Amino acid sequence: MNLLTNALLILLLPFLAFWTNLLVGKRLPRQGDWLSVLAVFGSFLLSLPIFFKALGAYDPGWVWNEGPTQVVWFTVGNFQLSVGVLANNLMAIMLTAVLFVTFLIHVYSMGYMKDDPRYSRYFAYLSLFTLSITGIILSDNLLTLFVFWELVGVSSYFLIGFWFEKDSASDAGKKAFIVNRVGDAGFLIGIGIVLAALGTFNLEAIREGVAAGHLSGGLLTAAGILLFLGAVGKSAQFPLHIWLPDAMEGPTPVSALIHAATMVAAGVYLTARLFFMLNPQAMVFIAYIGGITAMMAAIIAIVRNDIKRVLAYSTISQLGYMVMALGVGAYTAGFMHLITHAVFKALLFLGSGSIIHAVHTQDMREMGGLRKKMPVTFLTFLIATLTISGVPFTTGFISKDAILAGTLGFAMENPQHVLLPIFGFGAALLTAFYMFRLLFMTFYGEPQDYHRYDHAHESPAVMTVPLSILAVFCFYLFFTFPSFNPFGGQGWFDHMIVTPTKAWEQAAPAHLEGHDAHAAVLTPERARVLPASLQAGHDAEQAGEHAAGGHEGGHGAEHTMAMILSLIVAGTGILLSWLMYYKKTLSASDWARRMGILYRLADGKFFFDELYGATFVAGTMALMNILRWFDDNIIDGFVNITAPFLRGLSWISGGIDLRGVDGLVNGTAEAVGGMGTATRQLQTGRIQNYLLASLTAVLVIILIGLL
Repeated sequence: MNLLTNALLILLLPFLAFWTNLLVGKRLPRQGDWLSVLAVFGSFLLSLPIFFKALGAYDPGWVWNEGPTQVVWFTVGNFQLSVGVLANNLMAIMLTAVLFVTFLIHVYSMGYMKDDPRYSRYFAYLSLFTLSITGIILSDNLLTLFVFWELVGVSSYFLIGFWFEKDSASDAGKKAFIVNRVGDAGFLIGIGIVLAALGTFNLEAIREGVAAGHLSGGLLTAAGILLFLGAVGKSAQFPLHIWLPDAMEGPTPVSALIHAATMVAAGVYLTARLFFMLNPQAMVFIAYIGGITAMMAAIIAIVRNDIKRVLAYSTISQLGYMVMALGVGAYTAGFMHLITHAVFKALLFLGSGSIIHAVHTQDMREMGGLRKKMPVTFLTFLIATLTISGVPFTTGFISKDAILAGTLGFAMENPQHVLLPIFGFGAALLTAFYMFRLLFMTFYGEPQDYHRYDHAHESPAVMTVPLSILAVFCFYLFFTFPSFNPFGGQGWFDHMIVTPTKAWEQAAPAHLEGHDAHAAVLTPERARVLPASLQAGHDAEQAGEHAAGGHEGGHGAEHTMAMILSLIVAGTGILLSWLMYYKKTLSASDWARRMGILYRLADGKFFFDELYGATFVAGTMALMNILRWFDDNIIDGFVNITAPFLRGLSWISGGIDLRGVDGLVNGTAEAVGGMGTATRQLQTGRIQNYLLASLTAVLVIILIGLL
């Protein structure tokens, strides 16, 4: 199999489906929905050979090296840009998982969107989105990755604002687009630093350049953080998280697509792809961004009553988990949670869509008692809730436990960063609480609106079958096989995804003078990076190097301690939710009053929108008003003042031109014309007159000569 041909076909199928549905979709049978579904299914099938090739190799360092993997795009002077595909374990797993979940969302959409007047256009946009995210996964260089990165932004704008007749939807689309541009600006500057320092966009060439020391020190830190800013935007990390909850204005399958397997996953995938160049300072920065995001979003989710917005803030929190894991060096755990989250969060969003489809409301206060009316939706939603809460025998338990173990181990070696495990375990407790709150308010108790309840019904098979398939993949065996250990750490995933060697460690940094620089290189066993004696006095560097050194969450005392603590906090969250929203022995309103300012902050979403509105938005508008005043009063004023002078000057110039220049020209012409008229009188046409004139002239000449 030719990798480039395979990759091109994976991209070509959704590309053709996009243009066909956009141009002639309404004229096709079923308005062309089958075309987009078949295209993504075809791409999924084409991804399987890559996945099984990686699985067959069963090598943590596997990279596709059969046949060409690049082609030359263009050459400018001495610079040649080659583009291609970087196929390794990370890419193979991500590609297959994304296309699998995206295919199920396409199928689900056939039922959910069937009566929409822009049905064919919806599927065209889905195909464009599929093309965009697939391009990010396949790219082996930062330039084409950035191109597809921006295509994801464009297609998300189309999908979030799909119901653009609603102001809230069109505003949400614009908000997502603009906020993401902020992160993308940093991403673009980071790419510029890499290009200026290394002269290449290729990821493997960047790895070699960093390893050779051509990009190091503060510039390497800046490049890593700036490239990560792209992930801050796409993966809705603090402080650019504000667009994601508003993205709920799009159709529910779009929410599942954006919040589960595609757009938000792109940022985490980018961070994992560039993990080799993240130095200690950048990693500590990334860890804190992730930790703050996880905790803050979980607090906000507790008080939301819109079912989709609860899940939106849940997504932000879970993405924070993944980013924090990568920041502390728990690489395997972070990437595993990305994949497990793609499944259970897609299931949660599609389940919420099934509920909304049945009761025609998103307000959980108008639901209740739906488990008897919607048994399939309830059972699958329960499985997903158990998974995200980290209950044993689910995939969420394995990946979340590994993240918490990695974070705890990091803090045990770096006590100054004790906030990180506090963020992690605190978010785990709140996640279990708000997810079971959602479950109890929606499916248990008495119906809060009997009219909606009476008309509720189970969704059709085209919607429930994808739910059932996703629910099956929430069980732990899919990540631990061939091991049956429900606590993970021994399965195929842990074997294939290991922490990459850090390229900056191979560059023999200055503080290693007199020591063997190669001792700092990570081993597959994830040994410690540097001796403690070499790390003293540099907290950020010490923290990052320990992070890179091996907190994969499945080894040592921290694993056992983290597992016990995670079970305790998850159980506590479920218990509190059960007492408050099922048994009702605790009053939610009383506890809201007791929380005081914390409740008001959570209810107001920490007032980020208001803060940005009062600063960046108001500041931008003020600047625009200043520029408008400057244009009206200074530029236009100068023009208005100089206009009379210029008009007078023009009048004088016109007079000189009309009376002087034109007068002289016209007078000369008239004189010549008069002479011509006078001379013309001499032309009689009679030879006698000419002879007489000639004779007269001769006589005159003779007389003059005689005189």
